[in-house]
Amino acid sequence: MRRSFFEAIVIGGSAGAMDALLMLFSTLPKDFAVPIIIAVHVHPSDDGELVKFFSSQAGLPIREAREKEAVQSNCIYLAPSNYHLLIEQDKTFSLSMDEKVNYARPSIDVLFESAALVFLDRLIGVLLTGANHDGAKGISTIKKYGGLTIAQDPLTAKYSVMPQAAIDTGNVDKILSVREISDFLKERRCHGNGTKTANRG
Repeated sequence: MRRSFFEAIVIGGSAGAMDALLMLFSTLPKDFAVPIIIAVHVHPSDDGELVKFFSSQAGLPIREAREKEAVQSNCIYLAPSNYHLLIEQDKTFSLSMDEKVNYARPSIDVLFESAALVFLDRLIGVLLTGANHDGAKGISTIKKYGGLTIAQDPLTAKYSVMPQAAIDTGNVDKILSVREISDFLKERRCHGNGTKTANRG
């Protein structure tokens, strides 16, 4: 039985994902309390410029996740470049420089799988545009543990390979455009300090 509220949202993307994330960030309300944790394939030399850029476009606080930092509501976290981002059982972040997964570090699969084991059926996983299969395995893990899974509609994605790979697993609950993803998440926002959201539609 699935929960009627969520504690966290994880999002993954690669090629073309910057535009998709920008649209998503710009439409989420400032009182959106559920933490959003993102792994996106960026150049290893990125030194935080991506966070600065997104921060200028979003109403929510955006920052890079830090080692041992507790996941907080009303915040968007980005995986630092060249680090895998994991969620520990005490709901803190862990950074790893282990080998690349799916040719990527940060890997979407690594984030999704670790988050699934922590948040179980209180997790939403979203996979956006991208040109490889990173995230498909992670989406399946989220589904296995009762979470809600969403893939960007490949017809609206700049690169359809990534969301289509997730859809092909048979473990995607909803296939939506970025605008529809935003509307769906906003319907489940909560106010105040908690991370609970409204009942699922």
